Amino acid sequence: LRWSPWGRPVVKALVTAGVFVATLWNLRFFHNPSKGSGEDSKHRETLVILVWEWPSKHVPNVSRDVCHELYGITGCQLTTERQLLRQANVVVFPHSRLQPGRDKLPKEKLPGQNWVWVSLESPSNTRALAAWNQTFNWVMTYRQDSDIFIPYGKLVPNRSATVNIPAKTNLVSWVISNYHRTQKRAEVYRNLSRYLHVNIYGKANNKPLCKDCLLPTISKSKFYLAFENSIHRDYITEKLWRNSLLAGTVPVVLGPPRANYEQFVPADSFIHVNDFGSLEELATFLKTMNSSRYQQFFAWQRRFSVKLYTDWRERICAICMAYPCLPHGHLYPDLQSWFNS
Repeated sequence: LRWSPWGRPVVKALVTAGVFVATLWNLRFFHNPSKGSGEDSKHRETLVILVWEWPSKHVPNVSRDVCHELYGITGCQLTTERQLLRQANVVVFPHSRLQPGRDKLPKEKLPGQNWVWVSLESPSNTRALAAWNQTFNWVMTYRQDSDIFIPYGKLVPNRSATVNIPAKTNLVSWVISNYHRTQKRAEVYRNLSRYLHVNIYGKANNKPLCKDCLLPTISKSKFYLAFENSIHRDYITEKLWRNSLLAGTVPVVLGPPRANYEQFVPADSFIHVNDFGSLEELATFLKTMNSSRYQQFFAWQRRFSVKLYTDWRERICAICMAYPCLPHGHLYPDLQSWFNS
């Protein structure tokens, strides 16, 4: 660089001007903060979520900052202490713990407080909804149109690009605890079993599997009967996610229509009972499938892995993630009509 006699004064002037502009810019935000910064600080306030009664029998310790420690969700405080009702932004009510009538609910809802109705059961297994009209602001279920969507599982991107198919020793298995002859799945099983043998485990067949025995046992089967106990939109449970996909078997599903399943998993990852004109055709398809065709059902493993949702802490922490986008002040006038729709 060449030196000029006026170089130093020019540099000094530029530095002075830069400092002056920066000062004005900072003062602008100090005296007149933007609307956005105000909203950001509001969202940074800790949300207090009171679980009126824990959904499962085992009540975990939530006194720590579990949402941040376990799931990286900040600004979210879970509590089961009812004395914090007045501080709670959200109160969670699992349907399995609700009793008809309002004697066990808070006497009043505080202004600005939102109540959440929670259920993972299907409408066929959910009773006494009419008692809760005009009570809840939000619903939290397996339905995709819920205010807070809590599926039983999902596929998450996986870069491993590997396929793992466990060794197979039998054709079809089914784990069933509550067998009722009037259920659709019982009828389908009875007719299907006329054409092929099904290995049945679970309490219904006096062959219960321990927690650590379940997946290793099922994984030995080529196919698993992922039959739901009732057929409703989006009602796709651990029978698909854990007992089939995670176990390394091909699910034969009975539930909502194929198009609904395809909103959750690839079309070539499962077999739908309704794909066939008869159960005899289905049985023939399963029994005569060659190795090459069978392996195609596992192509999803090159792109995805299974994530199960089994911890209620994770599900309830999800409320904090959804909170800024939820409709405040809304009430469900007829909860039963919504859930049965």
